[in-house]
This record gives sequence, structure tokens and C-alpha cells, in this order.
Amino acid sequence: MNHYALVAALSAIGLAGCATAASDNNEISERAAKRLAEFDRTGEVDSCLNLRQINQITALDDHRFLVRVGANRYYLNEVKGRCSGAARTSTRLQYTTSHSQLCRNEIISVVDNTAGFTVGSCGLGGFERLEKKPPAEE
Repeated sequence: MNHYALVAALSAIGLAGCATAASDNNEISERAAKRLAEFDRTGEVDSCLNLRQINQITALDDHRFLVRVGANRYYLNEVKGRCSGAARTSTRLQYTTSHSQLCRNEIISVVDNTAGFTVGSCGLGGFERLEKKPPAEE
């Protein structure tokens, strides 16, 4: 059996220190809302994505991950519950799967980069396809 492991380093989204955290009631953070404003939600949801095609997973806040597949396809994953610490720059996302896809209900761990211990975890939701909005004309 092949085991695939992928570690997605979290990247800062360049909001000059804006770290508004989402509350426990799944309220969207200012940071997540700003990033998601670049996309239209399609309502098309996939249960799994091919691991080989996933280029980046970015935690927008503790409830939402932006997944880049290929050069310019994007998906939103709204996790089940809360993935504590996911959006911190001092942590990374880590998961292990026994097949070639990352699927709904897989467990994602949030790992502290310095100490190497798990600070949170959550189950993935479905992957909703997003459409990049065209650049605004000025």
C-alpha cells in the first residue's frame, strides 16, 4: 500500500499583520473574507482531490482552507468544527492518507513549526470549486 504524506506550509497572506481570528461560531474572519472576495463560489463540491495535483493549501482562518490545484484552479474547504491555530504563521498543516486523494472527512493536523507538536486538528469538509473573478477595471 502506498502512503502519501503532504505537508503544506502556511503562508502569510500579506495583510500587514492583520490577524483577525474567526470566533468559535464559524464567523468568517476579515482576512478570509478579503481573500475570498477574489472568487465566485460555484456551489460545485467534490468529495476528493487528487494529491498529485494539489499545489498549495492555505489556511484563511481556523475554519477555511484555500486549496490551489494545478496552475489556476481553486477550491474552498470549510472544515468541520475548528482547526485551532491553522492560520498562524508559526504552524503548518500536515496529513497522511493511504490513497492518492485527499478527501472529505480526512483529518488535518496543525503542527507547531518550532516544537513539532500538534496544536489542533479538524476534519475536512467538501471541496467547493471557486472561479477567479476577472481583475477589476479602473
